Amino acid sequence: MTVLADALCFCNIPFDSKRLFVYNVNIMLIHPFEPIVNENSRVLILGTFPSVKSRNFGFYYGHPQNRFWKLLAAILGEQTPSTVDEKRQLLLVHRLALWDVLASCKIDGSSDASIREAVPNNIAGLTAEYGIERVICNGGKAYELCIKYNNLALPVEKLPSTSPANASWSLEGLIKAWEIAITLPLAFSANL
Repeated sequence: MTVLADALCFCNIPFDSKRLFVYNVNIMLIHPFEPIVNENSRVLILGTFPSVKSRNFGFYYGHPQNRFWKLLAAILGEQTPSTVDEKRQLLLVHRLALWDVLASCKIDGSSDASIREAVPNNIAGLTAEYGIERVICNGGKAYELCIKYNNLALPVEKLPSTSPANASWSLEGLIKAWEIAITLPLAFSANL
């Protein structure tokens, strides 16, 4: 830890030993979370790469201002989950899977626009292994990277980002945009 602290101080970057992922450092970051998926999952929701807050929190969409969990709970008629276990259950009970497009990258803070040296996750392998029927991308960058690195033989849809940086979209607007994408394939799959 001392070497990292010394290196960060040398670069004039504040160091907090409890928050290793806080500041902009030009190092390759490796995705810290496994995909949330099981044999019943039919819709895969993809982000780009975990934000600083998510990496610190230890789970997807950990920034308190990110609207992902509120949006999903509202669409599915559930209470907004607060624990990691509740979030996993919300996804899996509703046949949803969650992962990110990138396995590793260099990124400044949480800015998708700064992503470089991207290494993709094996999205095609995951969708084939679990019988995923549809992919939904949380934001334009996730969609762009998904299309760039994957040749998927199933529908891929771009939806507006739930990130707090996407302030032009209200929670109500996001719910309307996401609702059909989340519920239609599930209703269709349930009738098969």
